[in-house]
Amino acid sequence: MKKVILAHRYHEEAVAALNREFDLVIADEKNGGLGACLRRHPDAEGLISFLSDPVDAAALRAMKTLKVIANFAVGYNNIDVGRALERNVLVTHTPDVLTGATADLAMALMLAVARRLIEGDAFMRSGRFHGWRAGLLLGKELDGAILGIVGMGRIGLATALRARAFGMKVIFYSRSAKPRIEKKFGFARVTFLELIRSADVVSLHLPYSPSVHHLFSHDAFALMKKDAIFINTARGPLMDEEALAGALERKELFGAGLDVYENEPAMNPRLKKLKNAVLLPHLGSATEATRRQMAMMTVQAVRQALAGKRPRHLIPEWKERLKK
Repeated sequence: MKKVILAHRYHEEAVAALNREFDLVIADEKNGGLGACLRRHPDAEGLISFLSDPVDAAALRAMKTLKVIANFAVGYNNIDVGRALERNVLVTHTPDVLTGATADLAMALMLAVARRLIEGDAFMRSGRFHGWRAGLLLGKELDGAILGIVGMGRIGLATALRARAFGMKVIFYSRSAKPRIEKKFGFARVTFLELIRSADVVSLHLPYSPSVHHLFSHDAFALMKKDAIFINTARGPLMDEEALAGALERKELFGAGLDVYENEPAMNPRLKKLKNAVLLPHLGSATEATRRQMAMMTVQAVRQALAGKRPRHLIPEWKERLKK
């Protein structure tokens, strides 16, 4: 049986399928984690990696017979894609299935920040609520507010459509034209500067690449409205976390809702002290149904690749290569 390494134990249905079809090795953090597992099993032909696991040049050199990396995420900036292409190692991801779950979470963060839900929860738990007061924890309304979507891909569009149901007006920034979206939904494409200057809520949905590292810098936050809300359910390095913490401390933004962090799993300690920051532990796709679908997609990818077939969900770089 062909050997497959699973970076971490995940949905049991997927683990059972892998065990039936392959010689499955699950990396054990007690024994050095994925890095040590890769070195102990250089003959593995398949690897199922997680976003938290760097699959760098050294890891790829160690895997002499590797044919496919199936990433358990839609993003794949944890993988050295250039080296994988050089080595002719297929790389897949899990697009589409987590769109709705992540868009739901973006909306949840908007509501939590705008209506100060976390503060309200803490207020109740601390026993400080002694009756209704006219000025207690006043927040912002989303109805009529301008939502700026940065990155109008699947998740960005799903978030925009949900926001429209809340009465929000949607504008978006995209590096490529989106005439169908503009025509069908009436969402206006604007420049990045126009968006950050005019949006009441900015929701970030770009994939990460070095070209957009710290897209949201000190300068970008300084240009946003002083009562704006910043939401990031995309990738942490798209924002300068130190600059964001400073803007929130100085009340230069109304608040922020974060599901991802620049140096994940570490978080800027200044954020912990801020009441106007809602902080989640990367829960974008964290529903039972979505995580099951993601897991089964990785099983399908490994199955197809090791049978000599083209996996369905190759990353864009591989699709471009196969067109040539």
